[in-house]
Amino acid sequence: MKALLPFLAVVFLVLLAVVGVKAAGLYFVFGVAVPYAAAAVFLLGFVYRVVKWGKTPVPFHIPTTCGQQKSLPWIKPNGIENPSGTGGVVARMLLEVFLFRSLFKNRKTKMKGEYLSYSWAPWLWLGGMAFHWSFLLIVVRHLRFFFQSVPAPVQGLEHLDSILNWGVPALYITDVIFLAAVTFLFLRRVTLSQVKAITLPADFFPLFLLLGIGCSGVLMRYLKFFRVDVVGVKELVMGLVSLHPAAVSGIGTIFYVHLLLISTLFAYFPWSKLVHAPGVFLSPTRNLSNNSRVVRHVNPWNYPVKVHTYEEYENDFREKMKMAGVPVERE
Repeated sequence: MKALLPFLAVVFLVLLAVVGVKAAGLYFVFGVAVPYAAAAVFLLGFVYRVVKWGKTPVPFHIPTTCGQQKSLPWIKPNGIENPSGTGGVVARMLLEVFLFRSLFKNRKTKMKGEYLSYSWAPWLWLGGMAFHWSFLLIVVRHLRFFFQSVPAPVQGLEHLDSILNWGVPALYITDVIFLAAVTFLFLRRVTLSQVKAITLPADFFPLFLLLGIGCSGVLMRYLKFFRVDVVGVKELVMGLVSLHPAAVSGIGTIFYVHLLLISTLFAYFPWSKLVHAPGVFLSPTRNLSNNSRVVRHVNPWNYPVKVHTYEEYENDFREKMKMAGVPVERE
């Protein structure tokens, strides 16, 4: 039931694009106005979230660590798991961003009789890696629509992506991996009882959006019935990028469905959990070193506080302390 409402929302978006373009002929609305509005919401929301995070005070170093901290010279520290300097932080951050290092160490807990056992559970890591990297490569591959002449790196990536040379047009490997990875992430949320219990409708909505984007893109490329005018697509995209938009008719309804789903994902991105992409760089548990044994961290906004030292306390109550038999430092 948690997945029903997000699914119906995506179906509504698909029908909205079909009716708006095919029946009402609103090419300018769905081809120009909606993408520009989504880009504006994305940029404003992205800047808002980053500025808000950047203004959040972090008075102390609170990195997440699971290795030996740097302390005595004869104790070997773990420079990446428990970094004490900038180099270790950079190395850990790069491994986290590009290889999902913390997710790679995911463990599954299970009771075996009277004992609690732990086992390596790499499937979430594999699914996350497959999804993020295939999505990135697909986005890079689509850069051919944003340049008058396709850049050589994009052409090389397209060649590698279709190196298996299956079918006409050639099958892109990333298309298969992307759809398989998103399907795996969805099935994981509806089949694992522990994950299902903590899953919210907001977790399903981006998954259905991504599935809709992937399926509509696959239909446009591989099924003749849904073929679109690629020249018209590039003309529309180039007009949007150059800020000289023009409505282009005759591209194909499925393209406007694809474009509306992408625009919705862009507008939804800054206000959802998907914004963890820039958030990882601003997370104090990831971007700080653990040098609490080397540097004393003082709260920068502490105001002066009048303290009553023990010496002053003893001076005030020395005679009474002696009468009560309480030892004093000075007679």
